[in-house]
Amino acid sequence: MVTDVIVVGGGGGGLPTALFSRWLGNEVVLLEKAPELGGTAKKAAFWYWVPNNEPMRALGIADEEQDFLRYVARLARPTAYDPTSPTLGLSQWEYDMCRAIYASASPAAELLAEKGALEYRHCPDVNDYWSEIPEDKAPTGRVLVPREARDTMSDGGAVGTAAMAAAAARDGVDIRVSHRVQRLVVSDGAVVGVEATTPDGRTHRFAARKAVIFATGGFTHDLDLRRNFLHAPVYGGCAALTNEGDFLAIAGPVGAQLRNMNYAWMCPVPLERAVARDPGMIGMFSVAGDSTIFVDKTGRRVVNEKLQYNELAQKFFTYDGENSEYPYLVLVQLWDQRSQDHSASDEYGRQIVPPGTDDSHVIRGETLEELADAVADRLSRYAHATGGLTLDPAFVANLRQTIERFNGFAERGVDEDFHRGEKPVQLLFNGPVKDEPGRVNPTMWPISDSGPYYASLVTGGTLDTKGGPRTNTEAQVLDDTGTPIPGLYGVGNCVASPSGQAYWAGGATLGPIIAFAYRAAQAADRETIREPRPLAATSS
Repeated sequence: MVTDVIVVGGGGGGLPTALFSRWLGNEVVLLEKAPELGGTAKKAAFWYWVPNNEPMRALGIADEEQDFLRYVARLARPTAYDPTSPTLGLSQWEYDMCRAIYASASPAAELLAEKGALEYRHCPDVNDYWSEIPEDKAPTGRVLVPREARDTMSDGGAVGTAAMAAAAARDGVDIRVSHRVQRLVVSDGAVVGVEATTPDGRTHRFAARKAVIFATGGFTHDLDLRRNFLHAPVYGGCAALTNEGDFLAIAGPVGAQLRNMNYAWMCPVPLERAVARDPGMIGMFSVAGDSTIFVDKTGRRVVNEKLQYNELAQKFFTYDGENSEYPYLVLVQLWDQRSQDHSASDEYGRQIVPPGTDDSHVIRGETLEELADAVADRLSRYAHATGGLTLDPAFVANLRQTIERFNGFAERGVDEDFHRGEKPVQLLFNGPVKDEPGRVNPTMWPISDSGPYYASLVTGGTLDTKGGPRTNTEAQVLDDTGTPIPGLYGVGNCVASPSGQAYWAGGATLGPIIAFAYRAAQAADRETIREPRPLAATSS
């Protein structure tokens, strides 16, 4: 089959790319590996972070480019950040890519809305994840969500991807699901098509007159790639199960260079669902509850439970060189009946869930001793995956002391150990709690001195990875010399992110992805038309 542009991947990157390309008048074929569209984005909240967006401008909220760049640079490369440097301490590539996000995220969002493919609701009061630092001159107002999403903004992914998929079908994008692209077709050094396999075992060749644009997601579900590239021993993550790093193998033979392979968009996840590769698993974007804590195998509290999810996930991967172990790789979230009654929710991957929902991860005990025995029993089922993790013999005694100390902090409203509830983002993701008149810190309340008690096993996982082939500001994939590979583009988590280690804000994945989808479609549209001719063999 011959078309103008081939888009590979039908999720949060591929759908807008296909739409932008189609609206420029191109014939577009979209090939999706899974039997349905949506990808990882379908499960997400689908916040999208859009600097200097139109509603901000209408409200008179200033979001100047240099202010935006200082904020993102400070977080992406904190050890290199230099406000006096022309690139703020970023590499020239990172700096230029961040400028491209600023320039194109808002025009992309407005075009999607104007065409009825992704109408949005502005969230003027939602703050960035590091809104308290001096570099953030526009700490609120950058977040948009699909217009028909819940007021809590938790179901935006299903809403947003369905809207874009409907627009793609409406506007003539040729959508082929269950087509796994396996290799590129190359002629005279240019990518001129792809080969894809279908479940019946057949191989199909698609030719592109202008370009092939990959938006196939990261490598969350390839164990070998995770072990060899990520900086942390994650058990898996929340990405679509089809996110297996296909583009890494596909782009390698044409010389694509890689960047940012050691980092991922991270989040706490329930251990059991991660080990089981549960396709419906959603990360713990929000640790709900006020009378709840995280403790380690010794029964001691080790972290601020209300940290923003990407930062909270890092705690699990602390390495103890003296004992050659990751002592916090699995933590126990504990809560009481109060939090069960007032903080249960089926949103944002919270572990405290209401009756009638899947609570197979929940461990129960009438006393702390019973709870500890039940936790130990549950851990024994996963000894093969945790290096034989068991509870310390002093777990219950330490846990009582931990609760006593935490309860004192909760009564005073000040967490002297980990400063829980002191930053705006921790209040944003606090989740539902019982209203207590006069309380100064809504993230904490004393844990009951009587049962029942509840717990779950928590570890760190990925929302998806953020490394892959390096692209330029037009989303063209670059070879080992930094030269664009003709006809080959990449968008989203299948290519390298300029964010480094940072998770700038809610929607800091999808906002930039939409920006680069817009830029990729425009650049691909400008490609010289390559008339396809019969090829005897696939050269990569």
